[in-house]
Amino acid sequence: MTLTAPPSSPSTERLRALVRTSAEVIARYQDAGGAYPASPTFSAYRGYAWLRDGSFTAEGMSRYGDVAGVDRFHAWAAGVLTARRAQVDRIAARAAAGEDVPLTDLLPTRFLLDGSDGQDPWWDFQTDGYGMWLWQLVTHADRHDRPLEPYREAAAVAVDYLCATWDRPCYDWWEEHVEQRHPSTLGAVRAGLLAAASAGLLDEARADRARSVAEAAAALVAASGVTVGRASDPAAPHLAKWCGSDTVDASLAACVVPFGLAPVGSPLAEATLDAVARDLDVDGGVHRFRADVFYGGGQWLLLSALLGWNHAVAGRTDEAWTQLRWVAAHADPATGEMPEQVPDHLLHPASRAEWLDRWGTVARPLLWSHGMYLILADELGLLDPAPEDVR
Repeated sequence: MTLTAPPSSPSTERLRALVRTSAEVIARYQDAGGAYPASPTFSAYRGYAWLRDGSFTAEGMSRYGDVAGVDRFHAWAAGVLTARRAQVDRIAARAAAGEDVPLTDLLPTRFLLDGSDGQDPWWDFQTDGYGMWLWQLVTHADRHDRPLEPYREAAAVAVDYLCATWDRPCYDWWEEHVEQRHPSTLGAVRAGLLAAASAGLLDEARADRARSVAEAAAALVAASGVTVGRASDPAAPHLAKWCGSDTVDASLAACVVPFGLAPVGSPLAEATLDAVARDLDVDGGVHRFRADVFYGGGQWLLLSALLGWNHAVAGRTDEAWTQLRWVAAHADPATGEMPEQVPDHLLHPASRAEWLDRWGTVARPLLWSHGMYLILADELGLLDPAPEDVR
């Protein structure tokens, strides 16, 4: 169902202007303490930061060249983790003893901007963000020759937490299906553990354990996280939304780029990206999954950029430009601010009103959308080689 006419394709000048605008939006709303708030005005997100959103936002700003801002984000995240050293030690000890640690005793998914736990109820226990933070920390340090020594303790906390909880069912990227184990989550966990182990952030014993868990996560996905698709659609084997599922989720693209669970160009990677595009990409705008009812199940800018990132790395530049232009076309024409999703093509339009009544209009700006635009713009050569300070 189309609710609005698609906007016209933006010019190259507009695409370049949105690069700077995206960096300015992210810098403007970054908290003084370093956190990247998910969305500064949206009712359900206001005042909170996720490691998942923040890590991708940081990747975009690292590529843009805001080294100081990304350093502040990592210092904030490190503080969040080191403050929870004792809690993680208790979780690890209980898990090692075979105890079923309840969700309420595990680390939260999101944090207040000062790094403390929020009091608002949420769908907590998601491990992907902890792996993503490790991956981005190492990626940023490699890109800009930044020291990793200040992050040793925080990295150890993140690794210990992931090693204690990696194989538990948990909420996915979308705070759904806590009863399942998700290849998108396992791919992020694996990438973070391997990054930390390879960067010399960990002592030898902890690095060995991180590599062992990363290998086990990959084996779990290989054993139960791959499907041949629906019986009516006998596609090549591809990654599944969750282990044992026969459906697809757009977040699976991250298992190829950037997390490498399915190597770029491999049959599994190509089949997964084909499945995402076939099931979820409509004219450049990418849905989360077919059963999505959140705000009617619209198209997400950050997922369009994620798929475009994969296309760009694989050499499918025409497809990557299509995704970039679609994202840019949905930025606010006056402010350049980007929303979380748009209602051009809704999968379940009857459900949209429920969410509008509950939480108001869709999040805008969503910093994750802007961060992903920067990443894809960089892949396509649109970032300035030496940007000025965006503050």
